[in-house]
Amino acid sequence: MTRFVVVPQWQGSPAPRAMLLRDGAEAIAGDLPRGATIVLDVPLEAGDAQGTGIHRMSAVRRIAAAVEDALASSSDRVVLVGGDCSITLPGVAHVAGDDGADDLAVVWIDAHPDLNDAESSPSGALAGMTLRALLGGVPDAAPRALVAPERVVVVGARERDPAEEVELATSPLRDLPADALADPGALAREVAATGASRVYVHIDLDALDPAEFTGSSWAIPFGVRVADLVASLQRLKASVPIAGATIAGFAPPSPDAAVDDLGAILRLVGAVA
Repeated sequence: MTRFVVVPQWQGSPAPRAMLLRDGAEAIAGDLPRGATIVLDVPLEAGDAQGTGIHRMSAVRRIAAAVEDALASSSDRVVLVGGDCSITLPGVAHVAGDDGADDLAVVWIDAHPDLNDAESSPSGALAGMTLRALLGGVPDAAPRALVAPERVVVVGARERDPAEEVELATSPLRDLPADALADPGALAREVAATGASRVYVHIDLDALDPAEFTGSSWAIPFGVRVADLVASLQRLKASVPIAGATIAGFAPPSPDAAVDDLGAILRLVGAVA
């Protein structure tokens, strides 16, 4: 069984209109199975950095604790719906467990690799540091590494800051361009090569090509086609269990625009759930 936890968090986002993420999360929630869905009450206030160099960190920490509480008693597969990308941190922590996990891979599907830390980040927003935090590089956000770099597959990251370029070039992270998913088996092969026996899938919807999907704060050309991503996730799920997933980054500019994109989002939900 799959449990859905909707986290309308905007505080981790660097987007100028980050609060649209609340509207996006709530729009998706309306199409999820009611009996299997929890919608968290996310505060409106921004919070402060608490001396970390990460904007709005107090609010993000409080929301992460609420996500952890919502997941604590669940043995179901969990799909987190955001909100911004940093909700993936408590999701992966839950799947990895208290003692960590050496059998877990993370697939990071995102137009940005989110590999900055608090010093290199141009925005100071946690969403742009989330994968680096999973790797143990942002101690204020995650006190320990939750996944080994050789078990991370980055997909569709076509807008990269200088520090992220260095991290991708010097670490064993696997890096798949968006057009690689035209082969539906490519992603499954990359995950199999990590040796992991289960996988957490993170999807920031800005990974999708803006010609097909408009409800993102970042319209970055040459993204992943929806059909290619759905087929790749289905092939991945057939080869290794999906232990958990995040779908984040839905920021529709209007209710009508939300309706236009929900079909694509629900196809992705079905592929990971």
